[in-house]
Amino acid sequence: MNSNNLWRAIAILITITLFFFLAPTPGFSATPQERIDGAIRLIKKMAEQEDSPRMADLVKDAKGIAIFPSVIKAGLIIGGQRGEGLFLKKDPSKNKWYGPNFVNITGLSYGLQIGAQSIGLVLVVINEDGLRGFMGDNVKLSGDLSVAAGPLGRHTEAGTDSRLEASIYSYSIAKGLFAGLSVEGAVIDVDENANIAYWGANMSPKNILSRPATDVRIKPLLREISNLEKKAKSN
Repeated sequence: MNSNNLWRAIAILITITLFFFLAPTPGFSATPQERIDGAIRLIKKMAEQEDSPRMADLVKDAKGIAIFPSVIKAGLIIGGQRGEGLFLKKDPSKNKWYGPNFVNITGLSYGLQIGAQSIGLVLVVINEDGLRGFMGDNVKLSGDLSVAAGPLGRHTEAGTDSRLEASIYSYSIAKGLFAGLSVEGAVIDVDENANIAYWGANMSPKNILSRPATDVRIKPLLREISNLEKKAKSN
């Protein structure tokens, strides 16, 4: 086998591996409660970071927040990422939350990469365009919606605030520190099985996100989000 055919075979093998890696496997999916518990730990960990006040500013005025406790990123030249999480809609004028709608994130990436790691990811939705994207069955980040890395730093000046340049800002954390994770091109899909398990019925995202988040199972997560918001610089 010549070198071109060898690399082609390797690329095919990697693609097949990533297909199985990214494909949802019901028997190994996290339960709704496991996702909520993971989201609580992630938000608490992010709130402990020195740069958290800047993130808290965005969350305080957000239209919604998607939380993925563990996004597994793996690759060898061709990479992939997959995570399970949930989305909560917010009415910032009333400080009222709705949902949760359970979702999955998947994506492919290309370039020099090798290895695997688990990263916690939070997507902060800051305008109506971003919110509308999460009201359907799926949304492609940077395809349907503009997404950018969230601003960090306690001393970010209001005059340089870039929040109007994107509909969604992403924050990720790995090994206890804020970290980079590209989500451009990633797709977020509704997890119908998880929603049925939580809500007891198959409902549309629009229906789910019209329901106040008052269930006892979601309240601990809302408390952690509230603790994060208290760190906002505008308080």
